[in-house]
Amino acid sequence: MITHLNENVVAEGALLSKVADGDHQAFRQIYQKYHNKIYTFSIRILHSQLLAEEVVQESMLKLWLMGPGVININNLDSYLKRIARNCAIDLLKRKELELKTDRKLGNTWEESHNETEEQILLNDVRKILNDGVSLLPEQQKLVYQLCHLEGLKYEEAANRLKLSVLTVQSYMKLALRFLRNYINAHTDVVVFLIIFKLL
Repeated sequence: MITHLNENVVAEGALLSKVADGDHQAFRQIYQKYHNKIYTFSIRILHSQLLAEEVVQESMLKLWLMGPGVININNLDSYLKRIARNCAIDLLKRKELELKTDRKLGNTWEESHNETEEQILLNDVRKILNDGVSLLPEQQKLVYQLCHLEGLKYEEAANRLKLSVLTVQSYMKLALRFLRNYINAHTDVVVFLIIFKLL
């Protein structure tokens, strides 16, 4: 039992090291492992599927935006629960404030359709990401475009650009680090979709 726990800690440590380097595949593994745990934990506090999903997205986004700092996390399960609890409490406070404001204003308008709101937010996020990409140094931009937008492997991108695979990997790490920081600096809350669909 103890050996199994130790193996889990070592495996998670390896994943977090990769996430620190901007590896979104490693991040996806963490997301898939902890999604249901955070969701179940959050729904007990919020009693809302929609809000619980929002907590999952915000919690995971905060983890991603930590960058190299994630390697200092000793217990990922406890850490994510703490983030989720704080996010849930913030959401409850925000909803309470919205209700008070609505009552004061006598608010009667209907909210836009959820898909429309998501599309507007996604478009905003895509613009921010594109702005960030345009600011990348030329070689980093080329590597990002070839690997992320065209889906080339590092080896294929290296052959096309006549660079070593290690250089391509280095450029990709720098590009992802810059874009992560740029997005963090230019948004308040970003839908988790940005990580899997755009970045």
